[in-house]
Amino acid sequence: MLPYASEDAALTDVLRLSEGMTYKAAAAGLDFGGGKTVVIGDPATDKSEALFRALGRFIQTLNGRYRTGEDVGTSESDFVHSLKETRYLVGLPKAFGGSGDTGDNTAFGVMQAMHAALMHRFKSPSLKGRRVAVQGLGKVGYHVARRAVEEGATVVAADINPHVVGRVASELGIEPTDPWAVVETPCDVLAPCALGNVVNRNTVDLLRCEIIVGSANNQLEDDTLADRLRERGILYAPDFIANAGGLIQVADEIHGYNPERVRHQIEMIYDVLLAIFQEADERGLSTTTVALEHVRRRLDTIHAIHRIRS
Repeated sequence: MLPYASEDAALTDVLRLSEGMTYKAAAAGLDFGGGKTVVIGDPATDKSEALFRALGRFIQTLNGRYRTGEDVGTSESDFVHSLKETRYLVGLPKAFGGSGDTGDNTAFGVMQAMHAALMHRFKSPSLKGRRVAVQGLGKVGYHVARRAVEEGATVVAADINPHVVGRVASELGIEPTDPWAVVETPCDVLAPCALGNVVNRNTVDLLRCEIIVGSANNQLEDDTLADRLRERGILYAPDFIANAGGLIQVADEIHGYNPERVRHQIEMIYDVLLAIFQEADERGLSTTTVALEHVRRRLDTIHAIHRIRS
């Protein structure tokens, strides 16, 4: 839910996000396609029971072909209203039969990706003594910052809400910085955990990091920027792999939620990315190119299997 400038802007975003969800599900080994909903409105002022019940009513018309839940600008409690109109929801509060907030599991996956990137670049997965710049201190970024501090990293963080930065700085002992300059912060790891297009034609040559790993969707303005990151020697963990923890969590609800199974699947992000980093180096390609090849092969394989008549 965002105050998009126009319906065209909303449509562009939802198509990119749904494509990313397709890649995310395939890369995580989940047998689901990818869909996305955007709601045009200001999350601070435009939410209502009627809005989310109307959304639920529409979701119900798809008869289970699409399931959804909270994301940027919404919370699990918003979808309690939608639940009155549809049963095709995931990530609901535990009291309403869901697995609860996805923020920490998404952050756990980001940390697995970060460890893989550190291992590939520095031959050690440890964050001790490393400098991490976190952009965005929302429900995922906060947990990424917390986990990085707990693992011994020095954390610099920014958020467009100064009250959030102040609270988290006081709680975790992080160093606050300007949200518009965080991408230029000298660091070992830049963790984009807010909105997309962080790496764009204006910022790509300003980056002063060794590694980019974060939870934001569509971190690259377009995939060609992955080649520029490679040219600059910046190791990029494709976002649709690094941020899959939340999707893994809610997808597991459909089979009967098992926290241990979810944790095991999220831990596999480390091995998946380590293999992609190595292959990218061996073939002289960007990590995004290699990751997309893996994803498309799996999509083609599952598509072929599903063409077999049963």
